[in-house]
Amino acid sequence: QVQLVESGGGSVQTGGSLRLSCAVSGRNTSAYNIGWFRQAPGKEREFVAALSWTSNTYYRDSVKGRFTISRDNAENTVALQMNTLKVEDTAVYYCVTGPIIGQVFRPQSWGQGTQVTVSS
Repeated sequence: QVQLVESGGGSVQTGGSLRLSCAVSGRNTSAYNIGWFRQAPGKEREFVAALSWTSNTYYRDSVKGRFTISRDNAENTVALQMNTLKVEDTAVYYCVTGPIIGQVFRPQSWGQGTQVTVSS
């Protein structure tokens, strides 16, 4: 059973940056696909980015060029570097694991979430 613990959320102004981190624990963690989802108030959870265990990356269109997902296997962490943040990026961000089927990330295990607030 994998455990996921997010950190690094906070409040920034438009155009600012934040770096989220997800600590991954469990057996054979380097073999997991790790992703990030987010949920804004009143909206459904949505895919943000994913990194496969083979190092393929996936991003939703609205964050391409601004967000970068990366993994540190030695530290068992996955980071989401978020630059040029926009008000619409405001959400609770969740670290997730799951299979990638047909280039679609299927979340199965979730962290507790971390709040990101972007103000104008």
